[in-house]
Amino acid sequence: MKAAVIVFPGSNCDRDLAVAFEQAGADVTMVWHKDTDLPEGIDIVGIPGGFSFGDYLRCGAIAANSPICRSVVKHAERGGYALGICNGFQVLTETGLLPGALMRNAGLKFICKQVGLTVATADSAFTAGYSAGDEVLIPVAHHDGNYNADADLLARLKGEDRVAFTYTDNPNGSAGDIAGILSDNRRVLGMMPHPERAVDERHGGTDGTAMFASLMDQLVSA
Repeated sequence: MKAAVIVFPGSNCDRDLAVAFEQAGADVTMVWHKDTDLPEGIDIVGIPGGFSFGDYLRCGAIAANSPICRSVVKHAERGGYALGICNGFQVLTETGLLPGALMRNAGLKFICKQVGLTVATADSAFTAGYSAGDEVLIPVAHHDGNYNADADLLARLKGEDRVAFTYTDNPNGSAGDIAGILSDNRRVLGMMPHPERAVDERHGGTDGTAMFASLMDQLVSA
């Protein structure tokens, strides 16, 4: 599996994401936001957490208009895989690759802690390493992680089995307790919690490992 990790000014989880991909066996290339093209043969693009461009305009809005994101959109539109975590989830919504919006946490405070997630579907390359209904512990670290969607969108996401993860105890007010969603072709995942921070027992847990192992298995076998 060949993975690209996008780096923006203000990214602070890009190395963590690269390590998680590498531990799963992927060949990883770091790609600067001013580059216009992704490397040849990339299977999956990782858009990391952090505070791209300082979140000065709106979380992910400036990053979504960077030169490399035009290539990321083209990659996804032709069926390529993409994983956006935390700020990366915000970028994916800003590019239009995923629906909905991430707003300020309901409690108006930055949240940094481990949270419980329920795996809502195992029917994706990202979640095939789990079983639907599994509960996992994954860290969160965000100020604007409150997923907003109207009733019609929520019904569509649930009806199409596109909710990937839900919170067992909603920390931010997200509609439908949503922690992560899939694109309509199930090849793009955006999630607020950080699975790349849960791949080493020394860092507090390994519940994120199955995601990266699953991606390796699914993409290599494909």
